[in-house]
Amino acid sequence: MAMEVILREDVEKLGSRGDLVKVAPGYARNFLLPKKMAVAATDGNRKIVEQERQSHVRREAKQQGEAQDLAKLLNGTVVTISQKAGENDQLFGSVTSKDVAEALEKKNFTIDRRKIQLDEPIRTLGEHKVAVRLHRDVSTEITVQVVREA
Repeated sequence: MAMEVILREDVEKLGSRGDLVKVAPGYARNFLLPKKMAVAATDGNRKIVEQERQSHVRREAKQQGEAQDLAKLLNGTVVTISQKAGENDQLFGSVTSKDVAEALEKKNFTIDRRKIQLDEPIRTLGEHKVAVRLHRDVSTEITVQVVREA
């Protein structure tokens, strides 16, 4: 016997926020409901979840719009980071997303370092293209110029 619940957030392999799904009563009672990941599928709850979903969609659109505006400003930005380097332009340390975030902050861009997409730290001098993911659907690219510290 299954129980109908409305999801209040995305649940992997089950559905996304606002979906009406059938689950085992134990799964609902012991996991989804106590963690506030779902609510029982009553008429009152359906209205509440629909209102939440609409406000979530509006908020998401606003965040995406803000991210697109920021991406336009950031696009093509060049930040310079000076590091000690040895022969063959190898750095004695490395430039991490934290360093890039701090360099952006000096240019008045407050970007969370987790949004800076560095697969691995930069270990050589020169120009490096770095992707910045501002939102799920909005990315831009900046140039990180790594120069030898005097």
